[in-house]
Amino acid sequence: MMMKNVRSAALLVLCLVLAQQAMGHGSMTPEGDICILQIGYLKAHFKTYLPRSHGHEQFCEDLPEASEAVFVMEYEHDSLADMLIEFRIIHERSGKREFTREKDIEKIDDLESITVAYHRPRRELDVFSITHQFEEPGWYVGIITARTLALDETYVAVFPFEVGFTGYRYWPLVAFAIALLGSALYYDSRRERSA
Repeated sequence: MMMKNVRSAALLVLCLVLAQQAMGHGSMTPEGDICILQIGYLKAHFKTYLPRSHGHEQFCEDLPEASEAVFVMEYEHDSLADMLIEFRIIHERSGKREFTREKDIEKIDDLESITVAYHRPRRELDVFSITHQFEEPGWYVGIITARTLALDETYVAVFPFEVGFTGYRYWPLVAFAIALLGSALYYDSRRERSA
């Protein structure tokens, strides 16, 4: 009975760890092999490239190193082609890291002081792209604002991401789950031998 409970607990921990990695940050959601950026009710395919270090490899959110990054947004809704798109990258200073949301950005008094990249609103017909050179690893927040040409409607997407992400953040939990399962198997086998 104890063995069954330990297996269930270890499986639960492993599932939670894997589910956390599969979840998107903020307005970004992985769907299959693409990333979807939600800008209000509008959607766009979003990907980032590190051409100097990773060639054509695509990244959804977190970037493995500080390098030149090319952000590409392909519109899923045609109405985005008729909007002014503004793109800003800021240092994440709230301490919420991947849990930073639009309401957290609205609380920032001086957005300019933590802005690392800003691209003025512009209209792009099908694909919006920008290039930025990241100088240091850390947590950042991308903010995309889409405004109608009449400036009467505004939609915002906020997506936190980590530069210098190695993917080892969850390994302590996985190691703990494996150690717990191994210990349970060991003690269960010893208990059965002595019985």
